[in-house]
Amino acid sequence: MKKIILTSLFLTGFAVFAQEKTPSDAVKTQDIKEVTVTKKVFRKESDRFVYDVAASPVAKGNTAFGLLKETPLVSSTDDKTLRIAGKSNAVIYLNGRITQMDAESLTEFLKNTPAENIQKIEVITMPGSEYKVESTDGIINIVLKKKTSNGLNGNMRLSNNQSYYNATGAGVSLNYRKDKLGVNANINSSENIQEQYYILRNGNSAATNQTEGRVTDPNRNLGGYLNIDYQLNDNNSLALTYNSRANKSYNSTVSLFNSTTNLLDNTTDYTWTKNKEDARSYNNSLNLNYELKTDSLGSKLNLNAAGLNFKRFQTSTHFTLASDEQANNNGNLLRISQDQPQIIDNFSATADYIQKLKKDFTIAVGGNFNKTKTDNDTKYDEYNYITEISELQPNHFRYDENIYGAYLTVEKIFSPKFSAKAGARYEMTKSVGKSDNAQDENLRNIERDYDKLLPYFSFNYAINDKNNISYAFSSRMRRPSFWELNPVKNVLTEFNYIQNNPFVKASTSYSHEFTYMFKNSYFFIVNHSLKKDDITQVPLQGVINGQNQLRYIRTNFGDRQEMSAMLGMQKSFFKGWLSTNFNIGMQRNINDGSLSQDPITGDIFPLYENHTASNSLLIQTNNNLQLDKKKTWFLGVNYWYVDKQQIELGLLNELMSLDLTVKKLWNDWTFSLAVEDVLGTNKITITDYQENGNYNYVNQNPYNRNVEFTIVYNFGNKKVKKVRDIESADKDIKSRTR
Repeated sequence: MKKIILTSLFLTGFAVFAQEKTPSDAVKTQDIKEVTVTKKVFRKESDRFVYDVAASPVAKGNTAFGLLKETPLVSSTDDKTLRIAGKSNAVIYLNGRITQMDAESLTEFLKNTPAENIQKIEVITMPGSEYKVESTDGIINIVLKKKTSNGLNGNMRLSNNQSYYNATGAGVSLNYRKDKLGVNANINSSENIQEQYYILRNGNSAATNQTEGRVTDPNRNLGGYLNIDYQLNDNNSLALTYNSRANKSYNSTVSLFNSTTNLLDNTTDYTWTKNKEDARSYNNSLNLNYELKTDSLGSKLNLNAAGLNFKRFQTSTHFTLASDEQANNNGNLLRISQDQPQIIDNFSATADYIQKLKKDFTIAVGGNFNKTKTDNDTKYDEYNYITEISELQPNHFRYDENIYGAYLTVEKIFSPKFSAKAGARYEMTKSVGKSDNAQDENLRNIERDYDKLLPYFSFNYAINDKNNISYAFSSRMRRPSFWELNPVKNVLTEFNYIQNNPFVKASTSYSHEFTYMFKNSYFFIVNHSLKKDDITQVPLQGVINGQNQLRYIRTNFGDRQEMSAMLGMQKSFFKGWLSTNFNIGMQRNINDGSLSQDPITGDIFPLYENHTASNSLLIQTNNNLQLDKKKTWFLGVNYWYVDKQQIELGLLNELMSLDLTVKKLWNDWTFSLAVEDVLGTNKITITDYQENGNYNYVNQNPYNRNVEFTIVYNFGNKKVKKVRDIESADKDIKSRTR
């Protein structure tokens, strides 16, 4: 899929707090157990919030992605990424194990997984040391329903979505159980064309640039998974998990009209940018799991070995054409041809042991090893039609990384009311990046060796049956994604592009969170996070070689603080006819960073600074109304609002969306009609003014308003037991692939 300017990156961490759109090691299988649905639909447990959805009408005809958007503390503002309130990202677990997919594959997987298969959703806002997550990430664990007898069941889902273009999707899920053998599988496909409209302006007192036009990105997806679990005896089990996804995005186009005005002599030049891109990617991963139960208290050993192969092949041609005020095509000026393949191979292994002792005392120890090799053999050819000069800039960048990790966690239940957990994780990273063709000697060999001790502490206190308080402190690292390290340009126009950066180093975050919950229905959450050497994208603007240029640089950009306070409710009214969750809160963002140099070319720009703070109001409500006594008709009304926010790129304007759903249940069939962004208000606008006179403006319309019709059919023995919950060894890699 085409990454033009940073839609999802605009919304990192802050927009998600408006809750209620390239893996991480963890070992929490031991704490994720099935429960029977009770009247407590939403409740707080020691280190997580639990949302029981097994009998909820919200799940009927919905997808896992749609259901997660209506889960307390979870939100999505772009219909692509899911985030947890006050967190930078949400790592998705399925039955206690990380999903082994890149970000785009995960979105497609969740949008094609029927929500009817889900028993409950667990939201872990502050994961313990036994989880290896990045930055201020939280965890969403999806627990599938547990059936009780042998047999086969499944469901089929068909969908049709009308936005700017029409999109279709289909998926089939199967679940088979025979004595000690459990198998579940899913295959899904989808086809869509994403349309976006951009208005981009930048300049200063000497010159101004404006770019306006469309980006069209067609996509075809095919994916699925296969899980096989065999219980050798009462204490020993083996499991094999395979995930696969393929994406094809051919004939992705960019058509932009550019005007550059010299304010000193009052002249304007006009050009067209015409880009075409063909890309395809493949993600395949395999995980072998062995589990040994060592005693009757619940102690066990868990071993995983996994392999992951990710391939992306992308070719693009970018033309700059001469034009005039009437936007005529007056011939070619410049052609840039790029071939940007990326291959990632990873081997991962984990070993985790949980020792349950008497008097409610638990010790967990474990370690992990990750070995990753990436290969990026980029070809870059620039041809000037005026001078007839061709410039080749090949760059073969290879990156090898080894990660070693170990943790120790102790947990003690002192009484039925009070429990505490403390732990630490030690991580060591050794990496080397090599660029065979780089003219800059600094790019030929880039070594990074660093280690970090990351402590964790939490406690939970149930004051009485109605009141519960908890506190957690966590420290984490965030390593740059593999594609961020590849030193290539992602060209939008000749003088407007994204520059990746192999010199980006890991950032560190420190987080505190306090939670109060009343009657398992009302909650109040206060959190604070500090990110040191925050990894982000920074706009550098200035005149280089006689041309006003705008480059978005991947880099470490100083420190960033996020503070938030949220009051929320999850409750049913009128004997269950209306269920609602409502959240309102405030968030404060404090940025403190500056940059003036392109790390690849060495070009010096006017200093870009962001030392600003902002306070924002955040509101979200999700409502489901039963329309008849037979519980066959339902109406969903959802709304979210994010006030203006100061982010690294500037001031992000307010965002909001009103979504409606009508649902009909008929025997084993569910029919659903949904309208998202009814008011057409979910559009991105960013403005930034610097003291040196530079300004930058981004207006992006992703055409989020859409209508979707869905049909779901459930079949087979409804009591088939699911396979065992398993974790994967390569889970810390998925979020760092493209």
